[in-house]
Amino acid sequence: MRRFLAALLLIPALAPALAEAAVRVLTGPTPIEGGDAQGARDITVVNGRLAFALAVDSPVPYGVPRGALVDVAAVQQGRIGRDRVVYADFIPNNWSAWPNTYQRVRVLERGPRRAVVETVRDWGGVTVRTRYTLEDGSDRIAIDTAMTNGGAALPDLLSGYTLWPKGGFLFGVPGAPEQGAIPPGAPRRTVAYDADYAVALHAPYADHVEYGSKDLYVRHTLAAGATRRFHGYLQVGARGDLAPVITADVRRARGKVTGAVQDGAVIVAERDGVPYGWTLADRGRYTLPLPPGDYTLYASAQGHADSARVPVRVRGRAKHDFAPLAGPGSVQLDIADERGPLAARIAVVAGQQPLVGWLGRKTFFTALDSQGRAALQLAPGHYVLRVSHGFTHAPQDVELDVATGTQRTASVRLARFADPAAQGWHAADLHHHADQAEASTPPAALAAAQLAAGLDVLFVSDHDTMVNLPVLADIGRRRGVPVLGSMEFSASWGHFNAYPLGPGGRLQIDLGTASVQQIFAEARRLGATVVQVNHPYIPYGFFASAQAGTAPGGYDAGFDVAEINAGVPDDDAKVLAKLWQDWNAGVPHYLAGGTDTHDVWNGEPGGVRTYAHFDGPVTAAAYAAALKAGHAYVSAGPLIAPDVMFGTRLPPGPARLGFALRALAGIRKVELVADGVVVETRQPAGSPREVGVVFEPEPAKWYALVVEDGAGKRACTNPVWAGVP
Repeated sequence: MRRFLAALLLIPALAPALAEAAVRVLTGPTPIEGGDAQGARDITVVNGRLAFALAVDSPVPYGVPRGALVDVAAVQQGRIGRDRVVYADFIPNNWSAWPNTYQRVRVLERGPRRAVVETVRDWGGVTVRTRYTLEDGSDRIAIDTAMTNGGAALPDLLSGYTLWPKGGFLFGVPGAPEQGAIPPGAPRRTVAYDADYAVALHAPYADHVEYGSKDLYVRHTLAAGATRRFHGYLQVGARGDLAPVITADVRRARGKVTGAVQDGAVIVAERDGVPYGWTLADRGRYTLPLPPGDYTLYASAQGHADSARVPVRVRGRAKHDFAPLAGPGSVQLDIADERGPLAARIAVVAGQQPLVGWLGRKTFFTALDSQGRAALQLAPGHYVLRVSHGFTHAPQDVELDVATGTQRTASVRLARFADPAAQGWHAADLHHHADQAEASTPPAALAAAQLAAGLDVLFVSDHDTMVNLPVLADIGRRRGVPVLGSMEFSASWGHFNAYPLGPGGRLQIDLGTASVQQIFAEARRLGATVVQVNHPYIPYGFFASAQAGTAPGGYDAGFDVAEINAGVPDDDAKVLAKLWQDWNAGVPHYLAGGTDTHDVWNGEPGGVRTYAHFDGPVTAAAYAAALKAGHAYVSAGPLIAPDVMFGTRLPPGPARLGFALRALAGIRKVELVADGVVVETRQPAGSPREVGVVFEPEPAKWYALVVEDGAGKRACTNPVWAGVP
């Protein structure tokens, strides 16, 4: 035993030497920096260019069965780098539940010229067999999977490989939508990258993307007894250069464009108006391989103005030199309302917005430690900046010109439109990630973004960890803002937020095997008074899995609230219908809302939020208690103040319900819902920003409101109970 432990302790120390050698297979905690494969039987495969690790003992993220690829790193100058992925492996059907009874992993070849590792797992009645192959000197991991169906035919599957990066940026399939069909002629690849790495997933079989090209699937039917095979590969580099990626996915004749450009520049190619890829300058020169065709090229650099776009026809070799790029300027904004400095979000709505992630951002926030002040470094040019503070202040556009080497200053005063907090209504975004798993928002940036959105309570719910709660709690103390700590319990068949949780807690169940009852019990053990069902009807949502019979433990009513999720607005009606059905049965399952933001610079924290009502000091416990009692509503814009509090019971006698409504975009439509049916609709003339409505409905078990503003954004309330308890 002592020899085994000593060998494990030597792995990190030996990592550089191992990386310089031919292909090797290691067993034990991975030497990949920040890697998640830390179990005694976990497997790492490494050559002189890359390393990857499979979780054999360690849990796999998102409740996926063990035996999956969870770590990938570049190797540079003999050193194994930092882990760049959360999960990069096969998914049988679009992240739906993965019923599993076994996982078998074995090493078929150990090097030195080639290593091959095979995993075998079941997915219901289907056997999923995957082989990972790494050759000496190669920059890519070949992945081959066979799905063999031992049960009934399975129609309309979305199967294939996925690439969920750990931070950084993602350059998806060129021209592909957030989800849907891959455009004809587009390369079947997606790239996770930053300035110091690139991990590309090549999936030649794919015809469909999900989650912004993190998932590359093919839509198919797997007949009874049939086998479907998939081939793809992960390509790894130590720079954010897509030239090797383009070379790898161009199998037919290709050309290249070369020329001079300033150091630090990125040369971007567009095809048919769609970004195709880029390469990096190297000592004042660049070489960009491209398939034959017509392109538009331009040079870009951090804080610099883009060059003029130039048409280039690639038939073999082409040449274009770029002149030096104009350098950056700066902007300082001081933002306030009638009460003083104000946290705010600043979005570039007109002006240069770099394609390549590390070259610059399009969204900024006022500083945490200097409230109301934002310092921006921008490429020279003309800009329109939109300054906003959530639902309570009218946004304002600031138009200005930025010149190289100069600083522009501007004072911005936002007009307060409403003050829900003064009436006891306090807002939080009840689904928000920081920088764990695939999320990329450090806790300080999360706090800055949530305060800029006008939220009153800070909230974080990372996947399966509370590691960010201490630092966020410290930020909250410094700013005098309460922090509602949470964690997203992430099984393959359902995700759940639990809160309030305090710093120092640790998950003590295996989410790859736990039942819903065990998850609910663990949430309560950690101190949660509220359990929230997240995105209930997506393929791996709890309600969808329970209906399909794939949630371990079946349907369990031991949750408290169900989420209206900003990322899946088409599911809102399903969530409302489910809760209305529960209310008809007298079951107090209430609404919650959140954005599921992972990246505050490319998302909109607080775009959907939950207002909870309570009197007295604003604390996490008071907020959670009000939410659990139903004294809350979910909104994407409209503000609601009821005469009779949601979650309470009307006194005996005829019902009279009054509401004061406000929305920056105006109130377009108001629906009164009774016992799950819209019984009355009001459409105020002219869509006023403020309006009062009174309803005197027929007797019912409960009443709720749905309000739509002039931009089509809605607010949905919890019930006011009526009748016999």
